[in-house]
Amino acid sequence: MLGQAALAMWWDIDAEVREEFEHWHSHEHFPERLALPGFLRASRWADAEGGPGFFVLYELASYEALVSPDYLARLNAPSDWSKKMMPQHRAMVRSPCRVLESCGSTVAGHALTLRCSPAAGEQQRLQSHLRALVRTLPAQPGLVGAQLLQTDKPAIAPTTEQRLRGLADQAADWIFIATGYDAPALARLAESALSAAALQNAGAATGSVTAAYGLRGASTSAEAC
Repeated sequence: MLGQAALAMWWDIDAEVREEFEHWHSHEHFPERLALPGFLRASRWADAEGGPGFFVLYELASYEALVSPDYLARLNAPSDWSKKMMPQHRAMVRSPCRVLESCGSTVAGHALTLRCSPAAGEQQRLQSHLRALVRTLPAQPGLVGAQLLQTDKPAIAPTTEQRLRGLADQAADWIFIATGYDAPALARLAESALSAAALQNAGAATGSVTAAYGLRGASTSAEAC
């Protein structure tokens, strides 16, 4: 992963606005964000089964990029096109994160994301377990990378973009991302090491959320135009 922080987001987009959404997100929103200080790479992923879900990841040089005056100014002065598209984001989960562990690439054809929390008193055990997975999974056939992130929400007022989306954004707690070139390999991972039973045995609370995605686009700040 590029940098020491990230912004991980999940939301749904209805089918009738998806074409315009991806056009806007690729050709206005990504370049706009990647022009900001500390924004290094952006990637967008769509639900692997063709559903309405999207996963978006911004890789950041440092956590300070999430509270920089430039970023906050952009969040509070969206373009006319952004004003049109923001209300289309449904069931938003938005997590400003610190990177706890990263190995291998964040960009590949397929991704599996996990949102979870530790059970009471199990934070250290779960973190050790997930850190070990980050270090070992990228070497397995079909996989290329794994990352462990932890949400750290900055104390800032609701922004104009958030108000345009309507309901308050939700946030994940801990986030695990695995990427690879073979979708079945990620599916097997979801049924084994990242299954609900395996995670609870390692100290996770109930209610973890796992989802598979396919890459729709990625760009670095050097590539944005």
